[in-house]
Amino acid sequence: MDAKAAVRALESRYHHASSLKAAFFERYSDGKGGGSAESGTVYFSRPGRMRWEYESPEEKLFIVDGTNVWFYVPADRTASRAKIKDSSDWRTPLALLTGKTDFSRLCRTIELVDAATDNKPGDRPLGAEDTMLRCVPRNESADADGEVSEVLIESDPEAQLVRLLVRQPGSLETEFRFANWEENLAIPEAKFHFEPPPNVAVVDEATLAGAIH
Repeated sequence: MDAKAAVRALESRYHHASSLKAAFFERYSDGKGGGSAESGTVYFSRPGRMRWEYESPEEKLFIVDGTNVWFYVPADRTASRAKIKDSSDWRTPLALLTGKTDFSRLCRTIELVDAATDNKPGDRPLGAEDTMLRCVPRNESADADGEVSEVLIESDPEAQLVRLLVRQPGSLETEFRFANWEENLAIPEAKFHFEPPPNVAVVDEATLAGAIH
């Protein structure tokens, strides 16, 4: 399989699904030995909406409702809001899984790489038949330190997304792993809307990149 075929397979894998659900694990590394690990459940629905329910070690919500991107930590009693076009968080484009996914709009270049040789000590073991693509994003940020240098996109033999690894300058890494994909579920509409609870402050931000950390 070449890069174009791998991209086509990944883009077309979810196009027939009106909704998706998966378990996720997120790992963040600051490049200095520190980091964090979180897990939960993510939901997707047409057109381009999603809900990340962080369950461990702390409850959090990350919601894309089709217009805005919301990030809410109940313990902080604060909700952040940004327009989708202003969010540089790499969870945001994943909302396209149930829409018209187009990696050419997100990546300046995209190539097929040898997944086995790209893995680092401590990384998730790769399936023998998994495919990995390296995407160099179309960075538009004026803050070079906040730019993403590359994104590795791993899919299994059925072209299901199993891992997304986002690398930034300074050896910063954010990894998302996915499992137990389910399609065409009846997901309540309310899942993809956010109403700030009473006494919760709403902060409008130009970008939510890094807010989870």
